[in-house]
Amino acid sequence: MTTGLSEVDSFLAWLSVEQGRSSRTIEAYRRDLSLYVEYLRSVHGDVASATSSQIDGFVGHLRQQGRAPKSVARHLAAVRMMHRYLVAEGMRSDNPATLTEGVRIPKGLPKALSVDDVNRLLESVSGVDSLAIRDQALLEFLYGTGARISEACGLSLADLDMQSSLVRLFGKGSKERIVPFGRQAHMALTRWLGPGGRERVVPQSWAKRSDAEAVFLGTRGTRLSRQAAWGIVRKYATRAGITGHLSPHVLRHSCATHMLVNGADLRIVQELLGHASVSTTQIYTKVDDEVLFEMYREAHPRAKG
Repeated sequence: MTTGLSEVDSFLAWLSVEQGRSSRTIEAYRRDLSLYVEYLRSVHGDVASATSSQIDGFVGHLRQQGRAPKSVARHLAAVRMMHRYLVAEGMRSDNPATLTEGVRIPKGLPKALSVDDVNRLLESVSGVDSLAIRDQALLEFLYGTGARISEACGLSLADLDMQSSLVRLFGKGSKERIVPFGRQAHMALTRWLGPGGRERVVPQSWAKRSDAEAVFLGTRGTRLSRQAAWGIVRKYATRAGITGHLSPHVLRHSCATHMLVNGADLRIVQELLGHASVSTTQIYTKVDDEVLFEMYREAHPRAKG
């Protein structure tokens, strides 16, 4: 397969024939590796004899061009993968890319909705049929508790304490936590669990025992799937005119951000979200400049007038 082909072409042929990668993926690798080859030529090197210092130089070259960390990391990943292939095929005896330090990609800030956007989303649910009632309860629950979508879909009736407005959630690693929910979520859940709500989608016979225990049910009377829950969120985001990518996780981000902006203690929010480390919760404290400046104007006595 490698006869008559350059190292890059041989690698790309392997990706296509042996790995079954799509033509679009192959072209992406080709573009990234072309830059690598061009750089090596500029320093009088080539793929067959490239050194770890030259690969380090390539990474530095990409950074000097102002490329984003994700872009630099992607180029380096392509270079590493190709050099692993060359060693495996006996085209090189060593892999110079193993000594190159990885590219750290900074964590992006979660994109929370504004309070107005959340209100528009929640108010976009209309109708008195059981599915509309369910959708309202799901959206209010996600925003009201900051629950993960998997936690909401896995919720069972026994996990709800409607009298105390508390819910038991099982997070990552099946870690249990108790989370309160507010008046609006309580009202929406009460309506869903009452006459005309959940009971109308209960099937004559349950497909699974766990479905009978589910708080949120799909149209066929089975436990609501994560894919269906995603569809519900997107449906009402479109109806509310909210642009951009809106997922159930954005409601979790929004819950955390709005609580911290309004003075909630960081460790309390950590407990509510079920984060193992407070450092994970701290990313929500990096609110955008617009929110920061607005809070300053409202709170600082010398900012007004």
